[in-house]
Amino acid sequence: MNAVNTGSTSYKLGARSWVSVSFIALALICLIPVDFEIYPSDPWLEFTRFFSGVANPSINNISFAFRLLVNTTSFALLGVSLSCVIGFFLSLHFHRRLVRAVCAFVRAVHEIFWALILLQIFGLSVITGVLAIAIPYSGVFAKVYSEIMEESGYRRRDQLFFHVDSVSKFLYSKVPDVWMHFRSYTRYRFECGLRSSAILGFIGLPTLGFTLESAFSQGNYSEVWALLLIFYLLISTLGLWMRKALLPMYLITAIVLLPEIKPVSFDNIARFFSHDIVPYPLRGAVELNASVFADLRNWFWSIFTEQALPGIWDTLVLTQISLVATALLALFLFPLVSKKFFKRPARSFWEILLVVLRSTPEYMLAYMLLQLWGPSMLPAVVAIAVHNGAIIGHLLGRHSGSLAFRADSSVSRVNRYLFEVVPRVYGQFLAFLFYRWEIIFRETAILGILGISTLGFYIDSAIQELRMDRAILLIIITALINIGIDVISRRLRSNLHLNLTPNV
Repeated sequence: MNAVNTGSTSYKLGARSWVSVSFIALALICLIPVDFEIYPSDPWLEFTRFFSGVANPSINNISFAFRLLVNTTSFALLGVSLSCVIGFFLSLHFHRRLVRAVCAFVRAVHEIFWALILLQIFGLSVITGVLAIAIPYSGVFAKVYSEIMEESGYRRRDQLFFHVDSVSKFLYSKVPDVWMHFRSYTRYRFECGLRSSAILGFIGLPTLGFTLESAFSQGNYSEVWALLLIFYLLISTLGLWMRKALLPMYLITAIVLLPEIKPVSFDNIARFFSHDIVPYPLRGAVELNASVFADLRNWFWSIFTEQALPGIWDTLVLTQISLVATALLALFLFPLVSKKFFKRPARSFWEILLVVLRSTPEYMLAYMLLQLWGPSMLPAVVAIAVHNGAIIGHLLGRHSGSLAFRADSSVSRVNRYLFEVVPRVYGQFLAFLFYRWEIIFRETAILGILGISTLGFYIDSAIQELRMDRAILLIIITALINIGIDVISRRLRSNLHLNLTPNV
């Protein structure tokens, strides 16, 4: 038995090492065609001006900024609450193939892409902001809630209940087992919702990102830092003000304080589904004949070769580099917040820094770096690696703090890191990293809206040209690739025997 266990362990370690080296080698190859040039003549001067604003944060219009902060919180609260309810009911039927497919698709499309689509139907309205968060998050909640129930043995108890609906089964048999996991993940998803809500302001919705973009474009770094500090304070104090007993009051207040809801134009909805998203060759076609199908094939091939393929290439290249950069940064950061390496006073600074880094959305961070460094791929890689590296570093630091060492273990931090901790947390590290892989791809795609030549660049261009048929096609291609990455990630985690906790 010991020999079998030893062989199995050696196989897992060898396979994990081989996969790690392969990903690093692929990222090094991807570095060859990438543009990492810094364009401003004096980027350090810009950095100096930017960071000087933190010493004197100020807001020109406090009441307006407060209003945007309320909108940011309200959009997040209503969007996450709605998606939580929808996701729960979908999770009860997640074993059905159609439900899994729908959830996989809706969560594969980023919130900003959903917002850009909904803008064509509802305009700059409350409905757009809430649904842009609720739609993809419903798919996420359905998946995670289902996984939590699976791990708790929910399906195995189904045979104990006959002629009882799924909701009753869950409420009376599994709530005590899964409630804490549900609550923990829902709270984490609300934090994500705040970040998503904030960046919706960059496309015109009345949230915090709206004022932040305006202040940054004007070089008003004092206001930029004031807004960022308010946002960091909002997220860091989440545990203080988000209480279960106060949730009903928060929901009512969010509905009351939201901007005025504009009346829905059913003509816009009808036009969107009957005309705007219909492929151009099919519009006005009396009958589907060989000529129409030939035009449709040429239309698709033109978009695929001229826009989709270049966008896919740049998105995948940038994703691979960002994934490895995230991994290296996480391995560097996690000991700084681990109890196994530093005492509380020394860890406090790094814990605060990681809170700031993981609380700053990639889109927001990439936007700021683009203003400082110019339009290359470097800001995108740094933004994605910093945000995701901080998340994984935080999780690994917390995980490594629970490890038990032998009495004769090395007191040297370097030896402890290399020979004690990293080998024991490496499997969990890879699990976190592969879980974030599809998220990194999704974030890389939307950064094209900022001018980087990923898929989002072509999607945003099509929307600006009011060619929604092209935009929808490109969004579908993006979602399908994201689903493919998720499938590969799941296979890797399964083959490498990587366990993933549900709170990432």
